[in-house]
Amino acid sequence: MENKYIPGVCNIGPAEINMRRRVGWIGLAVLVVLWIGLVLLGVSAYWRLLLVIPASLAATGFLQAYLHFCAGFGIKGLFNFGPEVGKAETVSQQEFRAKDKKRALQIFGYSIVIGVILALAAYYL
Repeated sequence: MENKYIPGVCNIGPAEINMRRRVGWIGLAVLVVLWIGLVLLGVSAYWRLLLVIPASLAATGFLQAYLHFCAGFGIKGLFNFGPEVGKAETVSQQEFRAKDKKRALQIFGYSIVIGVILALAAYYL
């Protein structure tokens, strides 16, 4: 994938991608630790449904890193290919902002679906 802004396809560079990947790993670690903890403590299976939160967080991080697209930036109409995380520039064209928002909503939707599937797996296992 190119290291430049492409509406609805790519809105972050290497620094931002690495940060999203770290968020994915942190979310996954929290998911695993909580899942194991809830099972070992013998907590009601219903509480395992709360694992949807770290599971969705992990999915969001990994999806954004893989797709080179920050959903938060997409909603806000921003992009960043610089070396500093969080220093974003504004997308000026309305049609580009619309493509970015559509992609962002897809990422959020996929992340929630993945989170729900993992939470249900935790519930039934």
